[in-house]
Amino acid sequence: MSPSPKVANSAKKWEIVQGAARFKTPHSSTATAGDFMFIGISALTLDGKGRMTVPARHRDLLMARSQGRLTLTKSPDGCLLMFSDDEWTSFRDRVMQLPMSAQGWKRIYLGHATETEMDGAGRVLISPELRQAVGLEREVDLIGMGRHFEIWDRAKHQAQEAAVIEAGMPDAVRDIVL
Repeated sequence: MSPSPKVANSAKKWEIVQGAARFKTPHSSTATAGDFMFIGISALTLDGKGRMTVPARHRDLLMARSQGRLTLTKSPDGCLLMFSDDEWTSFRDRVMQLPMSAQGWKRIYLGHATETEMDGAGRVLISPELRQAVGLEREVDLIGMGRHFEIWDRAKHQAQEAAVIEAGMPDAVRDIVL
């Protein structure tokens, strides 16, 4: 006899929490919690408290990787970087190895870092300080960048992307693109 849908759903959620489940998203190949890649762009809206709802296609994997614990920090590109807890630890350790001549870069990445958690509805609170630091208004773009995300003010992202296209494709990119 097969389990009821409710029992089956509960078992599936438990597998995800244990990190044993396999994930299939519309934007990536099947991946386990240890083998993953965040890709794609999501147009989102911050609520009145500065919270962003993480798209469902990324939520389960973020829960499996770090129980929803995330770190946000400022990027010198004018956006925020969002890391799962384990990816942040790896990034932080690499930043800590930078020489004293890069102290200013340590200050940017580590000094602006804020730990947060996804709530039960999959929302992430972005602190007022971080929103102000990169000019996040209400409309934002969440961009999967492989092992982390970028969070951009939508208008700023569109302008930045247009500038990249206007500058032309560098040879290094042209060599790998069809």
